[in-house]
Amino acid sequence: MLETAVGKRDFLPAAQTRMSPRIRSAARNAKTAEVLIPEKLYFRIGEVARLCRLPAYVLRFWESEFSQLKPIKSSTGQRMYRRKDVESVLRIKQLLYEEGFTIPGARQYLKAEGKSEKKQTPLPFPARSASDLQYVRQGLREILTLLSASH
Repeated sequence: MLETAVGKRDFLPAAQTRMSPRIRSAARNAKTAEVLIPEKLYFRIGEVARLCRLPAYVLRFWESEFSQLKPIKSSTGQRMYRRKDVESVLRIKQLLYEEGFTIPGARQYLKAEGKSEKKQTPLPFPARSASDLQYVRQGLREILTLLSASH
């Protein structure tokens, strides 16, 4: 066998060669950002795997690790993902692969993220003065009087 001066790294695909962390991060972000989810009610696991560029076994594993992923099963046992599930898969992928979270860390982050989304922000009603409220109450009393007199 002949040994050449060319290293093994020279034969690797461009994605596996060394890149600066900033360039690698930008490449990963571009991959996540370009995913377009078709307008469908349900997606099979193979479709989700292609969309998210992940093997199906990773999706099945993530189902056991993240409570946010709950695809329903068809009568034949096929996993059927909803749009919400596909978005969750993309978010989990971003946390694990791009932001460097561990699985427990991503699980905790998503749980906290879900709690903050559930908190309802108050409606921006304009402040009313006491005189405005008294005027409204008086109007309501007059309406009540009219209604009780008609019976």
